[in-house]
Amino acid sequence: MSDTTQQPVFSIEKLYVKDLSLEVPNAPQIFLERENPQINVQLRTESNAVDEGIFEVALTVTVTAQLPAEKTVFLVEVVQAGIFQIRNVPEEDLEPITMIGCANILFPYAREAVSDAVSRAGFQPVILAPVNFEALFQQNREQAAQQSGTDVPIQ
Repeated sequence: MSDTTQQPVFSIEKLYVKDLSLEVPNAPQIFLERENPQINVQLRTESNAVDEGIFEVALTVTVTAQLPAEKTVFLVEVVQAGIFQIRNVPEEDLEPITMIGCANILFPYAREAVSDAVSRAGFQPVILAPVNFEALFQQNREQAAQQSGTDVPIQ
């Protein structure tokens, strides 16, 4: 069997919380508030080659809860990471695998870490809704194309 006909390899080597931070800047007064906060969720996925065919993918989830008048209830940020072995795949498939496939694997762990941290801070747990990483990936690609000027003008 030659190198060109080798089967693609994808495996999870390790999953871990790379960073976790929680801030409750207005405690203890914030616990006396009766209003429900506005929840803002931001996601970011990054991928780095660690070794030949080995990649670290990190999904950063930032959740901010604020009351009107910009009063922060809490801010939690989780960087859920994984080491993945990805071999024998075409170069153009690498980014979708890491940004969609790996992010889908990491998200449930990040969701659990966020919920646990918020609960430990004394608040009702925040249960993050499922995320369509494929749609996010396409959206980011389109934005990058527009910013670099490679899109076709609409007439």
